[in-house]
Amino acid sequence: MAILAALFAFGSRFVGKILTTALGWASTLLFGRVPAKRQYLLVGITFGSVIWIVLLAGVVFPDIGTFLLVFVPDQDIIPEDVIRLVMLAGAAIVPAVIGGLTLMLASPVDRSERRIGESVLRGYPLTVLLAVLLIFLAGLAIVRKAQSLAKGWTDAHVPMAIEPGKYDEVASDLDQALETAGLEVAPKTASAAMSKPAKWLAAVAGGSAGVLVPEKMIQLDGKDLDILIYPMDILISGKPRLVARARAAMASRLTTSAAHLTVSAEAQGIEDRLAALARPETATPDHPARFDDAAAAEFTAIDAQLATLEIPYEEWEVLYRQRLQVERDLRAGAMAGDAVVGADTPGVKHDGALGTLGDLGRLVKAGAGAVIEAAADERTGQMIDRISGPQWRWVGRA
Repeated sequence: MAILAALFAFGSRFVGKILTTALGWASTLLFGRVPAKRQYLLVGITFGSVIWIVLLAGVVFPDIGTFLLVFVPDQDIIPEDVIRLVMLAGAAIVPAVIGGLTLMLASPVDRSERRIGESVLRGYPLTVLLAVLLIFLAGLAIVRKAQSLAKGWTDAHVPMAIEPGKYDEVASDLDQALETAGLEVAPKTASAAMSKPAKWLAAVAGGSAGVLVPEKMIQLDGKDLDILIYPMDILISGKPRLVARARAAMASRLTTSAAHLTVSAEAQGIEDRLAALARPETATPDHPARFDDAAAAEFTAIDAQLATLEIPYEEWEVLYRQRLQVERDLRAGAMAGDAVVGADTPGVKHDGALGTLGDLGRLVKAGAGAVIEAAADERTGQMIDRISGPQWRWVGRA
């Protein structure tokens, strides 16, 4: 019984990772930015494709389909032909329901009668392609997991959504982040089959979705480290210590790269504000943006929005981490995003006269703090006011 429970737990985690990845792909390619309050529709669309696969399996193998749908073994009560007929009817109806769910993602003004018919019809190829995507991701995950186990490796994912036409730029940023963190990797072209499902989804989506899928995907290979960059996900395989270092370096670099680490429209909006704050158009590596009154005001506004934003906690955590990272880089005088986790933070350590002045400033501030602590009682404070004036208080607070 314990073995079955362990297998079920492992299978649940495995399926959960695949569904999460497929959800990210479908959301980015098909629907763009979706408000947090409508994220459940995306879950329904992705889960609907799973049900459709089970229904198709039930047409051929009624006992298996029945067990997967209702977790009830064969009772020999209902004839198999009846079960097949019910499964076939369900397989014909589910794509139409999925198409209807896609319409609910649109704004009310776009839900015309014509759009209803188009959405229902589009649900059929969409359901098929989502099913193919799930099977593809499951097969890929099994192959990669088998390879990792054979080598004693581990796997990790970094979900993201690359902006249209920015795949090569983001791949270059990630390569540089790994180099900065001391990880040697060499970029190469991944197998062409890796981009096929995404291209099919983009074809169903139409419009500008095609620019989200690159002509070729990039793989970063190193000693005991293998990284595959999807438009909607980063798959890292390698020795556990190297995987942890690579994930930390790339996740910190993505804060200011041309990619989003969140899915909901509200969260991505805050990511855009943080990116603009971190890297304004006037910033250069030699003259990075600095923390000033305008930046402080923008951080205050972002904090107020974070305090009331109704998004999943995982996305809130990502945004808060990015907010702290951007403020740290601005205060350090570093080019935001260049200071990846696992490498020295640029702008923090200064040599020569500049470093001496910085040390002197810290000593002066520490001395002023000591004076304030000694003058904590009001009588001592009034005495210092009479001798040197009240200006000493402002020096201590600076």
